[in-house]
Amino acid sequence: MAGRFVRSSKYRHVFGKSTRKEFCYDNLRVSRNAWDTNLIKANPEFLSVNWEASGGGAFAVIPLAERGKIPDQIPLFRGHTAVVTDTDWNPFNDRIVASASDDGKVMIWHVPQGFSLFTDAEEPADVSPVAKLTGHTRKVGQVLFNPAADNILASASGDLSVKLWDITTGSAPLALKHSDIVQSLSWDASGTKLVTTSRDKKLRVWDVRQQRPAHEGPGHEGAKNSRVVWLGEQNRFATTGFSKMSDRQLALWEPGNNSPIGGFTTLDSISGVCMPFWDDSCNCLYLAGKGDGNIRYFEYENDKFEFLSEYKSVDPQRGVAFLPKRAVNVHENEVMRGFKTVNDSYIEPISFTVPRRAETFQSDIFPPATGGKAALSAEEWLGGKTALPPKIDFESIYEGNAPVEVASDYKPPAAAVAPTAAPASKPAQAKAPEPAVTPAASRAPAPSLRDQNRSMAAMADKYNDNEEDSDNESSSFEEISKPTPRSSVPATSQPVPSRTATAPAPKPASPVKATTFESRPPASAANHTPAAGASATVSSGSGVEESLEQIKKVLEQQTKMITSLTSEVESLKKRLGSGSQDQSERIRQLELELESLR
Repeated sequence: MAGRFVRSSKYRHVFGKSTRKEFCYDNLRVSRNAWDTNLIKANPEFLSVNWEASGGGAFAVIPLAERGKIPDQIPLFRGHTAVVTDTDWNPFNDRIVASASDDGKVMIWHVPQGFSLFTDAEEPADVSPVAKLTGHTRKVGQVLFNPAADNILASASGDLSVKLWDITTGSAPLALKHSDIVQSLSWDASGTKLVTTSRDKKLRVWDVRQQRPAHEGPGHEGAKNSRVVWLGEQNRFATTGFSKMSDRQLALWEPGNNSPIGGFTTLDSISGVCMPFWDDSCNCLYLAGKGDGNIRYFEYENDKFEFLSEYKSVDPQRGVAFLPKRAVNVHENEVMRGFKTVNDSYIEPISFTVPRRAETFQSDIFPPATGGKAALSAEEWLGGKTALPPKIDFESIYEGNAPVEVASDYKPPAAAVAPTAAPASKPAQAKAPEPAVTPAASRAPAPSLRDQNRSMAAMADKYNDNEEDSDNESSSFEEISKPTPRSSVPATSQPVPSRTATAPAPKPASPVKATTFESRPPASAANHTPAAGASATVSSGSGVEESLEQIKKVLEQQTKMITSLTSEVESLKKRLGSGSQDQSERIRQLELELESLR
């Protein structure tokens, strides 16, 4: 509809771009286990994939550079005695990955140097774990590394507990007791709070080092699983779940409140869980539906999620992963990159890009983001310290250099641009009325008789079938010739040539107005000359008489023009014949104007 307000956003035109099949990761055997996890995880170097393997559980690690069809036999990460349910990469060491399994164990793995799926061996050697973390009594469903402290890992188990591990020592000094099975968990940016959803439809925000919930309240009312993601450094978290009528919902929460901000937002009626992913630097939320091929994305602003767009695909996905922000392709204006499983046989990369043609670094869409360096060690974190990890500046990555670290509380200088732009616009607004005052003074005199005659001639020209040149300043009728008025114009313009030059400046298309001003200066000049002396008074008196004679001649010529214009109107009537009603109305208007002139 007209006048519709469009919200301004740098990411309003972000679009998802799929990858051709030959550049995907093909010939995979993604696990068909029904446990609700993302099935795949990604970091800047590798993909981990829950594998459909016999003889115990296993998962595969795929180097991101090795695209295409992988061999039938690849080295797997074996060690669990039951199916692998989840994996997670260490955010500060791209070669360390943790895994959870139905066997109740958590294992830590190290990807060997030079690891590749393409080997000359007939039977590639499997990789063994470097540590086994035992303590859970039932299957472990999720594992998640702390985003600020190094080597701190959270694991959620069917024994209704979440354990916090120091993987360097293999101990679990902290545990969070729940009343039902945990379905999802997420850390805040500082790694001091953890939010969980569970099968009892409760949301819990934990002060993990105190081992107690800081807040507990109701979540989604539906019977199906719900997911949660903390919005990074914001004091907010988002959940996806279902209503009592099994509609998929999105909700925004503030810790400590039992009701979502703005209520529950209904997305659709698809039965698959929505997997949420948060981009903290761009404040964008991505929702990937399990069982459908779509990925929605929203921008968080003013305590609500503003819908941006949706990536649609006919290929459904069971697993989705997103790269850490530090791994995006800055040269392609890629703000996020995701991976989705297709038919449990291959993984397709999806690039989310801001469409821009500029060949320079786009600092406004790439604010600093969390880098690959931890804020605290495990000992410091367990000792009670709190800090945010340092961020990296993407411009250094764009230039091909090593990432430059900036302070964790660094804010981009984009906000400083607004005050600079505002003062620049104010002088422009202040100066704009000044030139407008000058034309106003030139338009102050009322239209003269000749102006009115010329405007009538211009209106009559509309009915002349465009036979005359539109740029011609004379009348549009062929029968009229006006030699005498043209000769009188330069005569009146001689006394005051300076005003002839200035008068047409505001409106170059109206030379007749110049004639009007030219006919007045002699009188005005006469009013000023007496001050010069007696001799000037005599000469000015004769000048006044000459000017009056000229004015009389002009009036006589205008009377003749009115008469001739009347005959022109009559001839125009004859030429038009039985014209349209609009044309006849126009002629009547011309007649009325002529009558007023008389």
